[in-house]
Amino acid sequence: MKAARLLITLVLAAGIVGYAVWRSSRTAAPEEKLVGFQDSDAPFAMPESGQPDMRFHFLSAWQANQVPTASRMDTPMGSENGALVYNAQKFWEMNQKRGGHHTGDDLNGIGGMNTDLGDPVFAAGDGLVVYAGEPSPGWGKIVVLAHRDPAGKPVHTMYAHLDEIKTTLNTLVARGGVIGTVGTGNGSYPAHLHFETRSSDGADIGAGYTAQPLNRLDPAAVVAALHDASEKGILPAPLNLANKDDAPWTKLEMKNPEKFSELKE
Repeated sequence: MKAARLLITLVLAAGIVGYAVWRSSRTAAPEEKLVGFQDSDAPFAMPESGQPDMRFHFLSAWQANQVPTASRMDTPMGSENGALVYNAQKFWEMNQKRGGHHTGDDLNGIGGMNTDLGDPVFAAGDGLVVYAGEPSPGWGKIVVLAHRDPAGKPVHTMYAHLDEIKTTLNTLVARGGVIGTVGTGNGSYPAHLHFETRSSDGADIGAGYTAQPLNRLDPAAVVAALHDASEKGILPAPLNLANKDDAPWTKLEMKNPEKFSELKE
C-alpha cells in the first residue's frame, strides 16, 4: 500500500515538473528573426556567407589615427561658395512615396535633370577615404570620408549616386579635391549628389529615408558652421599646404594635390 502511494506521489511530482517546464518553454521570449544588417535592435552578427559586410564597419586604430581635422568645410558641388547648385530635397524632409524622412541633401546643378551628369564632386573637408564602392544598385557608387571637427569629434561625409569614383580606400584627400562625379544611381534617378553628414566612428551606409535620424546630421548646418567664405575666397586646405616640396612631411599620399609655390617659410 505504501509503495503504491509512493509511486502515485512520484508520478504526480513528475507531472507537475513536466507541466512547469512545458509552460516555461511556451512563455519564453520568441527567438529573434534577423531581417538585415540595418535592423536597429538586432545584435551584431556575421552574415550567412561568413564574410564581413563592408557597408558597416568600425575604423581600425590605424585608420582612426589617420583621420585629419577638417578645420573648414565647403559645399561638395558648384563653385567654392556653393553657387550653380540648388538643394532639390533637403535633409529630413518627409517623402511619403519613399516612406520616410530624407537622410541627406540632394544637390543638383542649376540646369536640373541630367545637366549635371559627370560634374565633379569635391571633398567637403580634409578627410580620409573610409569607403569607396557600390553597396547596392540603388545607391550606386559611394564615397565616405572621415573627418574630425575642430573639437576633435568624428564627422563623416557621404557622397552617393556617383557616376565615377575618383579616389581610393585609405587615401587622404584635401578639401576641394575631386573624389568623384555626379551620377544617377545606375539610372535610378535624374543626376544629382546625395550628400550626408554623420557623427560616426564607422562607415555605415544605411538607408536614404528613415523614421529616426540616428547619427545623421543636417549637412547644410555642418558645412555652414565650418565654412570660410570671404571676399578673398576660401583659404587653402591644410592638407594641400602640407604638400609643399620643401616640407618634411611631403610623403603624404594625396591624389592630385594643389601646390602653393608662392607660400614662404
